[in-house]
Amino acid sequence: MYEHLDVVLEGDIAFATMNRPDRLNALNPKLVDELRDFFVGLYWRRDVRVVVLRGAGKAFCAGLDLKDRGGDNADRSVGAGLTGQRKISEIVMAMRRCPQPIIACVDGAAAGGGFALALASDVRIATPSLKMNAAFIRIGLSACDIGVSYFLPRMVGSSVAAEYMLTGRFITADRAYQLGLVSKIVDASELETEARSFAADMLHATPLGLRLTKEALNHAIDANGLEAAIAMEDRNQILCAQDGDFGEGVRAFLEKRTPVYAKRDT
Repeated sequence: MYEHLDVVLEGDIAFATMNRPDRLNALNPKLVDELRDFFVGLYWRRDVRVVVLRGAGKAFCAGLDLKDRGGDNADRSVGAGLTGQRKISEIVMAMRRCPQPIIACVDGAAAGGGFALALASDVRIATPSLKMNAAFIRIGLSACDIGVSYFLPRMVGSSVAAEYMLTGRFITADRAYQLGLVSKIVDASELETEARSFAADMLHATPLGLRLTKEALNHAIDANGLEAAIAMEDRNQILCAQDGDFGEGVRAFLEKRTPVYAKRDT
């Protein structure tokens, strides 16, 4: 389907690989459109339960491809500029809106837009060569771009976020792990195995339970207090308990086996 985004479906897992290794998977207009199309479409898909996002070659994503910008924007109107900007920022909004957990395999550079893609994922696994930064501020722009100013302070606190966003300094693998930005650091050769392990554990949940957990986590981050968060939790637990897969989840747990849930394409 796509030119620069390879999507392979293995069972309930979609492996989405940004495939421009000669450009460190930098975001050109075509890849931007393909990422947006893929993540927007996930909202309606029941055949995909977990997504693994990665980059081909030696980098995750080096950010905006400044050598392939689809034309100089010097003559563009403000309105056209905002439309172009929203084409990119809609990717991370779709990543948070889609009900599937996203596991980012971050090897090498995750700069600028690549940093935003990593932060918008649910779980991040890194290699020792990881280098993440808000590169926007180093090319004459604001570091507050593509959701970074929303995600980063919530993950690491406002002071640490300011440290990296005001300077554009790189976050190394060890520092990212220390800050809780990544869940694990593994060698590049083990990255896919680790991602599959995370995905397998996620697939023990019922399809509805997994989707509603991501949804509730999203809302809880911005919830108006404890009561609002608990109201969402209460509603989701009752919905899950009434779902047809609930009984199979309980039986599989008691019998110490992998659950087999009903297949639903819609």
